Amino acid sequence: MNKRLQYVADSHHLPAFRWTRDHASRCVPWPATTIPAFAPCQCADRLPDLDIWDMWPLEDIDGHAHTFAQGHLWFALAAPVLPDPEDRHAIARIHLLLEAADGSGWIDHGPAFPEGHTPGSREWSGSALYDAEQQRVLCWFTAAGRRGEAAPSFEQRLFFSQGTLIWHADRPAIKDWSAPHEAVAADGALYLRVQGREGGAGTIKAFRDPCCFRDPRSGEHYLLFTASKAGSTSPWNGLIGVAQSSDGPLGPWRLLAPLVDADGLNNELERPHMRHIDGRYYLFWSTQRKVFAADGPQGPTGLYGLVGVSPLGPFRPINGGALIAGNPEEAPWQAYSWWVLSDGRVTSFADLPGVAPDAAPMDAAGRRKAFGGSPAPWLTLRLSDDIGRI
Repeated sequence: MNKRLQYVADSHHLPAFRWTRDHASRCVPWPATTIPAFAPCQCADRLPDLDIWDMWPLEDIDGHAHTFAQGHLWFALAAPVLPDPEDRHAIARIHLLLEAADGSGWIDHGPAFPEGHTPGSREWSGSALYDAEQQRVLCWFTAAGRRGEAAPSFEQRLFFSQGTLIWHADRPAIKDWSAPHEAVAADGALYLRVQGREGGAGTIKAFRDPCCFRDPRSGEHYLLFTASKAGSTSPWNGLIGVAQSSDGPLGPWRLLAPLVDADGLNNELERPHMRHIDGRYYLFWSTQRKVFAADGPQGPTGLYGLVGVSPLGPFRPINGGALIAGNPEEAPWQAYSWWVLSDGRVTSFADLPGVAPDAAPMDAAGRRKAFGGSPAPWLTLRLSDDIGRI
């Protein structure tokens, strides 16, 4: 057996936080948890001929965005501008972006990985850490489907690769990537093995979005990910899963019981990530109104979170129900895929800004006209124990 795939269920792990319909009923937007409406013209400059969405910064091992003389480096899912922006998911590649220090905006430096390097038919979200001493970039990502498959499947696997960051004047590139290896695999008992060939946005099952977090207290590393509950009888069976490593960020990883269980409530708890702030552990994720159970209370599309006393909990919901920041009622699809930085700034991408709830563009031309496909305006999050404000 590949040593890196060895894991055992941890019987001493705390029970998952159960995110329930009672919590969802408390996810009612009010001014301090409502993201201000913005128009498409307020978005950061679009990158030429490119749609970008899910973004994450290159962070130091301790979780702070690394600052280079040239600015900050980011990874983002990207695709050429297509007639229908919904088609972008089937051809997504991870691109390397520079947020320029001189304030000139975002610069695309092309795909982060060379052509043919990753094992999926496309690349989905992940996370990245920077070892400045070695100039090494450690990247976890989702391999969606299989390279060479006849039609895109929804199989999802968590992979890791590391490379060397070099600069040519102000142009970054990552070279000498290691062969990708599977960091941790779904076990079929706690976490559903996702191999689906059919599905649509919001209905497919999950084993994706790996994010590495180092506990500053213990030095232990945790790999968070979006998952689905094995054995569930509900179509809404989202989880936030976790694996643990005592040997550093390269693993091997031990698969643990989930951190959050939304069985019966919500299908997708996407892009989970964790921050250690003021001695507490904050767990964040994004979700959409449309992936809440149809026959129960539904929170807005937004940023959600919990606070705990350790990386494994126990956790309490922020603001009583876990809603931290939601899109405004007049523009319910304006932004998505939030990422909280260690300094409290929050980024996301512009999805369908300016589209009213009764005017969602249902055809390809309408979606193309409305789609942002660029970074959304920044937010600033203020946290005090289990209270969050923007």
